[in-house]
Amino acid sequence: MPTPTPSTNDDAPETPAVGKGRRTPTRAEQEAARRRPLVADTKEARAAAKADLQARRERARIGMERGDDKYLPARDKGPQRRWVRDYVDAGWHISEWVMLMMILVIVAALVPIPTLQFGSMVALWIFMLIAILDMVLLGWRVKRKAAAKFGAERRERGLGWYAAMRALQMRFMRLPKPQVKRGEYPA
Repeated sequence: MPTPTPSTNDDAPETPAVGKGRRTPTRAEQEAARRRPLVADTKEARAAAKADLQARRERARIGMERGDDKYLPARDKGPQRRWVRDYVDAGWHISEWVMLMMILVIVAALVPIPTLQFGSMVALWIFMLIAILDMVLLGWRVKRKAAAKFGAERRERGLGWYAAMRALQMRFMRLPKPQVKRGEYPA
């Protein structure tokens, strides 16, 4: 007896396959698949980030040395502060030599001669008083000239202190670097 074969009707539409052929992932699996580190953790990415940071710091250092306002800290920004820096950098100030004088006193204190030790300390105190007087006079001059140049009502606060603190630093240690030579006072 022949086995009945199911009738195949070519005219009947095919039924689409049900589902997508795989199971639906759970919510925890979906979240775990989406989770990535916030910062790339590959050696190349870290090296690239380090090189980029180093390049940005170098640009900022060079910009600060040049006195570019974009890279200066807030205390050094502005035309009045630039004018004060140029004014201080153009002159000779006794207070620049305070650090050197202190080193000389330390060296003199190591010499076992009491008279030399005492004399160096007295000389340091006299030098410090003269340096403080020089800084006070510089502050007054800067405030007076800044008021004349920028107007008394527009003069920023703290210009005298800013000038005194800049004069206290040795010229080669100042940041931003001096933009004028000695004797070239700003207008």
